[in-house]
Amino acid sequence: MVKIVIDAGHGFNTPGKRSPDDEREWSFNNKVAKYAIAKLKTYKNVEILRVDDPTGQTDVPLATRTTLANEWQADVYASIHHNTLTDKWGSHSGIETYTMDNPTANPKSKEIAGAIHPRIVMAMGLSDRGMKRANFHVLRESAMPAFLSEGGFMDSTVDILKLRDDHYLQAQGEAIAEGLAIYFKLQLLTASVGNQIFSPKEGTNKLYTPSSQSLINSTSAVLKRLEKMPDGPLSATWHEKLLKGTLTDSDAIGLLYVAIERGLLVDGR
Repeated sequence: MVKIVIDAGHGFNTPGKRSPDDEREWSFNNKVAKYAIAKLKTYKNVEILRVDDPTGQTDVPLATRTTLANEWQADVYASIHHNTLTDKWGSHSGIETYTMDNPTANPKSKEIAGAIHPRIVMAMGLSDRGMKRANFHVLRESAMPAFLSEGGFMDSTVDILKLRDDHYLQAQGEAIAEGLAIYFKLQLLTASVGNQIFSPKEGTNKLYTPSSQSLINSTSAVLKRLEKMPDGPLSATWHEKLLKGTLTDSDAIGLLYVAIERGLLVDGR
């Protein structure tokens, strides 16, 4: 059983945690958290504990949150946030993911964040500001591996357009869940219709399952480079399949042919 703590940081009325148009950070965090939880519930052997107030009316003290997680003996602490830079509208943009800034910090935190961060970047379609280290309370005081995601800037004229779109917030939440599922090797629940039970089938349409995060990052990089080439953008289906883990071996081979056809693999390009 994998025990996952979800923390939609802050509360609805927490001072300062809002966009220049008074949109509350908790509202964005809460939606992403709910989508992440819904996705996690589609996997076997998962228990979920939410340590913030799901109504948003109370900003649960950070010490209370980490104490709950520690006493529950969670396997991972996921803290979901959205950023601000100047509290005034600007063109800054991007995704950040934090782990504890300490040489003795649990190395699994960085490994888990590494499985999640690129998926959030792809889900939101925003710039990658990288994985970073910080001495945040929830990272420092949690006894289990922990990460804190910043899924875009609330005071960005670029990012706010996506934060106001529930489709992107759903994609972000599912990206977090899928990154956790990949790291902990979770298996999907079987689906039932009437008296029939359906499980993932073995066969020629085998799912593309890269053996390391570096291969996932490389596939993502190929997609991004192809998008920037003069031949025009690729279908969004490629990105969606990679993000959702439904890219098949044949899809990956097809992507390789597209890369060759467009000259991406020619020396010097």
